[in-house]
This record gives sequence, C-alpha cells and structure tokens, in this order.
Amino acid sequence: MNKPLRRIAIFCGLLVLALLIRDNWIQYVQADELKNNKNNRRVLIARYNQPRGNIIVDGRPITGSVETNGTDFKYKRTYKNGAMWAPVTGYASQVFDANQIEKLEDGILTGNDDRLFFNRTIDMITGKEQKGGDVITTLNGKAQEAAFKGLGNNKGAVAALDPRTGKILALASTPSYDPSKIAGGSKSDEKAWQALQPQNNTDDPMLNRALRQTYPPGSTFKVVTAAAALENGKYSNIDAPTESPLPWQLPLSSKNLENEGNIPCENATLRQALRYSCNTVFGKLGDDLGKEKMLEEAKKFGFNKEILTPVRTNASFYPEDMDKPSNAMSSIGQFDTRATPLQMAMVAAAVANDGKLMKPYMIDSLRAPNLNTVDQNDPEQMSQPLTADNARKLQDMMETVVKEGTGTNARIPGVTVGGKTGTAQHGVANSKNPYAWFISYAKGDNGSPVAVAVVIEGSDTLRNDIAGGKLAAPIAKSVMKAVLDSEGNK
Repeated sequence: MNKPLRRIAIFCGLLVLALLIRDNWIQYVQADELKNNKNNRRVLIARYNQPRGNIIVDGRPITGSVETNGTDFKYKRTYKNGAMWAPVTGYASQVFDANQIEKLEDGILTGNDDRLFFNRTIDMITGKEQKGGDVITTLNGKAQEAAFKGLGNNKGAVAALDPRTGKILALASTPSYDPSKIAGGSKSDEKAWQALQPQNNTDDPMLNRALRQTYPPGSTFKVVTAAAALENGKYSNIDAPTESPLPWQLPLSSKNLENEGNIPCENATLRQALRYSCNTVFGKLGDDLGKEKMLEEAKKFGFNKEILTPVRTNASFYPEDMDKPSNAMSSIGQFDTRATPLQMAMVAAAVANDGKLMKPYMIDSLRAPNLNTVDQNDPEQMSQPLTADNARKLQDMMETVVKEGTGTNARIPGVTVGGKTGTAQHGVANSKNPYAWFISYAKGDNGSPVAVAVVIEGSDTLRNDIAGGKLAAPIAKSVMKAVLDSEGNK
C-alpha cells in the first residue's frame, strides 16, 4: 500500500473509532441524562402511554387514569377527593411534571422501575400493554377525612401518626387544590396551574403545610421543655413544687415574663404548670437547663434536621446561637423556635410510646402489577428522647391537661387522652391573629395507636376566641376517634 492510501486508511480508522467511542458514550454514560432531559418528549409520551399504577389507601385506589383525545399523550391522571389527598399524593401532570409520591415513586407507577423488569419482559413476550405498579400507603382514610373536614375553611394543617410504628395516618393541609385540574395539557389546566401559583394566590394552596411549613409552636413546645427537665434530673417528682417565683424576670433583662391571665404559677408543680400552661415555670426551666441541654433534647425529638417520609419535610428549628433571654423564650415555643405539624405530632407520639420515637413514614409497600410485593417498609426507631419512666410521668401531666386543664375539648368518653394546647404569637409585636395549636394522643385497648398535631394558621374567628383548646382540640379529637374506631377501640 502506498503512503497516501495508508494515511487515508488510518484516518478513516480513527473516524470509525471516534464514532464507536461516541456511540458508546451516548448509550451508556449519557443514557440517563438524555432519558431524563426535560426536552425529551419521547419519555413523556412513554410515561403517559399506559395507565399509571395507583396510590392505595385502606386497600382502595385514590388515583386513576383516563384516556385523552387530541394529544400524543394517551392517558392522564385522575384523583378521587383530590383536594383532601393532595398533601399525600402530590400531582402528576402531562405538562407540569410531578411531585411528592407521584414523583418519588414514578418508576413503580409507570412500570419502568428496574424492580419491575420481570413484569415488563412478560408483557413484552405476551404482547400485553405495560402496566404500572401500586404504592400502598400507611394512611387511614377515616382519619384523613376527619382532619380535612375538621379544618374546613380555616388555613392550617393536621398530622397524625401511629406512635407504635411511625406510620403516618393523616396529612391534611388547607386550603388545598385538586390535582386532577392540572393533570392534562389543555388551556384549562394551564389556567388552573397559574391560579395556584403563590404570586397569583396568597393562600398558596399547593403548599403542604403539614410537612413544609414551620410555625412557632407556642406552648405545645413546653412538652419538650418538661422532657428536658425530667431527663436532666432538674425535677423528678411532677407533683412537687418547682422553684418558680412570680413574677419572674427574664435573665439579663428588666422585663418580666408574663403568664396568660391570673393563673396559679408561683412555684407550681410540673403537672400544674403544664395544666395551666405557665410561661414563668417553663421559661425558668429552660434558663436553668441552659441552651445546650434544651437543644440536645429538641434534637432527640427530631428538631434541626430534615425528615424523609419519603416526601421531604422541612426541618423544624430550635436556635443554636442565642442569648439567655432568647433561650428562655424559645423554651416556651416563641422567639425563633419553629416546628412543622408533623414534628409536633412526633413529640406527642414519643411521649405516648413510652419515650421511643419511631421514624415517620407514609409508604407501607410497593406492589408489582401481578400483586407481588417488591418493597416493604418496616418500623424503625429514630431516637429515645425520654426514658420509659419519664415518659409515663409526662403522660400523667398531659392527661391532666385534657381531664381538667386547657384541653378538655379533646376528651373522648371511655378513652385516656393526653394533650397540650398552644397559642403562638404571630407578626411583629403579635400584631396578627395568633396560631392555635393542639397536640395529643389517645390510648386504646392495644396501647396508643394515634398521636395528632393540629395548627390553625388563619380563621374567621375573633382574635380573643383564638386558642388551641377552642379551635384545634376538637379537630384532634375527631381524628383520634376515627383511628380508635377503625381499630375497634371504644
């Protein structure tokens, strides 16, 4: 071969080698990136080429699929009682992608998950249409309904857990939205989407207030402060007087910490201090313990970190860098202390479960189209905020709140209920209507199957009538009763 031909042959060989390298790079290295590229319409067409699997509650689907016309997307998502279940399901849209369970478990729901390879292979061999799998949730339909209806026209949220396992039983958030109205690609879907955006709707109905919104927890946080006092040996007898003068002056300040009304807080016992919600007692407790011990106890309950349920929750917050008066205010759930409703349900759940905090989760299992289980979630202990002995003391205190304190509206005949009310300041110098809180648990024949947190962010109630015991406690009662009834407890 002469020299020019040899050069041409080498050059052509290099071109073929470059082509092979590029082809393999695209097929193997860039495959996932190209597959998930937002401009790759073939992926979207494939996603909606068959009905999605369903999200299941109490053995029944709360989602569905329906055929569409005039588009290259064959199916779109539908929802049953969409507004009630939106904080659980999220949405799946032909145009606006998806979020929450619909997004996190998209592979299972579309049938494209690697764990469904066998099912896809069988469908391909037999010529059947590919099917999606199902997501089996831990939710309790009656509890969710009670929470959603209880919130009504109020702006707020409810979170309920099974303290024994960490299973999420209810997640309600109002105002809400119907994901069905944004599932398609029509002009009406686009209009509905725009109407839901925060810049166009100050109520922000797509905000999952149960998981993503943090609020000052107010006096419900006194349960955490009481736990810190017991765990650190500050007090061991909940019926012994505390060293709590009245008035009590905030440290490094000339200002007194005020109580709500003329209530018996001077040297009150822990039981009575929680019953009457004495700011002076718990503010001084926080100061006596110091911010390090308060922070340590708050973290044991789950504060200062995100939690995956698997839907991500915003981290609740107990300040790490503050002075002594700020720590005292934080110890009564004010200053910069903030919590999600789920977080405060976790506080009640840990107390109810004899000090063990179980990790919250809302997906029980994932199911293939042939009904085989491909993944199963099991209960997992997250931490131990209290010893069993101290937890039972705190249960005694919370049960007194419901029997004869500020939480009497949560009483359920024949059932032991523990709770704590909270009314948290809102706005500069408390200029806006306060937040109304209630956290609680109920004991049935088989221990405590439910712990609840309710927050009312906004309502039409007169300012002077806004209180956790009035607004939030009745909602918690209805949720607890729904769970107890479903378990066969009286």
